[in-house]
Amino acid sequence: MVARINPSILSADFVNMERDLGRIAGADFVHVDVMDNHFVPNLTFGPQMVERIQATAPIPLDVHLMITDVDRWAPGYAELGCFSVTFHAEATQEPVKLARTLKSLGARAGIALKPGTPVDDYLEILHEFDQLLVMTVEPGFGGQKFIDSVMPKLDAADAVRRASGLDIWLQVDGGVTLDTIEIAAAHGADTFVAGSSVFGAESVETAIHDLRERARAHQH
Repeated sequence: MVARINPSILSADFVNMERDLGRIAGADFVHVDVMDNHFVPNLTFGPQMVERIQATAPIPLDVHLMITDVDRWAPGYAELGCFSVTFHAEATQEPVKLARTLKSLGARAGIALKPGTPVDDYLEILHEFDQLLVMTVEPGFGGQKFIDSVMPKLDAADAVRRASGLDIWLQVDGGVTLDTIEIAAAHGADTFVAGSSVFGAESVETAIHDLRERARAHQH
């Protein structure tokens, strides 16, 4: 099985971003959290910063938009050349239309669900997306504790994926450590966002390797 590790630069040193991007060259993608201080109570990067990260990063960008009015703003991130653009189900009026727009611009389209958002409403349109992000913390800040009560969402999406042969990645974001990655992998996750457990490690390279191997060992 494939286990993708996407370090979140929310936990990087913003002043030494180029250095920290280089440190995660052995990962699969750079996870970039775009927050607008409206959808979530935190403010991070906008298009200009993402464009610079895109130009500097040694691996492709996995952009996670935690912003309002994604129907208006998300296509701009695809136009920057970002590999994957994920928007929140709670912030869009037309998720299928937006996903199709992102794909037409050359990006993979992802949809994200907050811990309190049921997956049931999205299972029948799952085929419209390249990635489903199940948040395992409340979006907004790094370093939170993993919420394992959302695992049934992964189970449900994984069941649909298996039954229909869908090529959709199941991603988790929040509180991912060597212990919790086992839980998520066992419930069908194959793409893992890790922040402090990567950038806070003594060896970033070793942390990425160990997370990937631990996930692989517990996938079914």
